[in-house]
Amino acid sequence: MAQLMTNPVSRKPGKNSREVQGKAVFKTILSEDVDWKPFPAFPPSARLAVIVGQPSEPGPYTTRVKVPHGLKLMPHWHPEDRIYTVISGVFYIGFGDEFDAEELEAYPPGAVVVLPGNTSHFHWAKSGEYITQITAIGPLGMEYVNSADDPRNQKS
Repeated sequence: MAQLMTNPVSRKPGKNSREVQGKAVFKTILSEDVDWKPFPAFPPSARLAVIVGQPSEPGPYTTRVKVPHGLKLMPHWHPEDRIYTVISGVFYIGFGDEFDAEELEAYPPGAVVVLPGNTSHFHWAKSGEYITQITAIGPLGMEYVNSADDPRNQKS
């Protein structure tokens, strides 16, 4: 760490990152710079943003998920363990192979939910849009309990 403190810092990589002797050591992502995109495994109005890493490859990654008011993500599971942090809105999550509104638990901004891999769960943006941040070790996987719920199986 002392070596980092004594080396000059260059802002050449971009306004939100820094290099020390050619090695990236510092990077920031501002909310306005988050690049929201459709994700094939989500309903069309939901969005995913890759914050850090490459979710499709082995290794650590961080993504954010934005779900608009009223949207349900039907029961699904991920092979990887995940840590969800609620960024905004209220995150409603329930566990099991069938969507059951009575099983939903509400988590406010700042809450952290640790989800073991291969755990069937579902979400509902019941009270408004929410954004969660997910940290995990890739590759990212998402399988619906009922394949008919999977947007990747929908005919255009």
